Amino acid sequence: MEDGFRKFANAASRALGTPLAFALAVLVIVTWAVTGPLFHYSDSWQLVINTGTTVVTFLMVFLLQSTQNRDATALHLKLDELIRSTREARNTFAALENASDKELKDFQDEFQKLRSEGQSETAAAIAARERRLGSRGHKG
Repeated sequence: MEDGFRKFANAASRALGTPLAFALAVLVIVTWAVTGPLFHYSDSWQLVINTGTTVVTFLMVFLLQSTQNRDATALHLKLDELIRSTREARNTFAALENASDKELKDFQDEFQKLRSEGQSETAAAIAARERRLGSRGHKG
């Protein structure tokens, strides 16, 4: 069932994220608006668009969240592979999505400091790694 939903969600996300899908949605809204005088702008006429857009929005949230979760997971895995394959990189960044807000803020402050010192990204990564390794030596 998961594989079928994944395939459906990916296909739906690709199809519904196109200019054609947007144009069709606009056409539905314009058609609905044009029919207003025919139905005397009745409550039923308004209920049709309200119900339709609510149902579509509700279902789209699940489709989009599914594809976004999958894309985010794939991106994290790709970044993890790059981090682990780079000698100067800190492996703690491989699981950064699990860090606390304070840990994220600390890393953000550290990199801001390195940038303000004018270090290149490579030099900053090496300096950060040396600080990390140096702090390990003091604890041991």
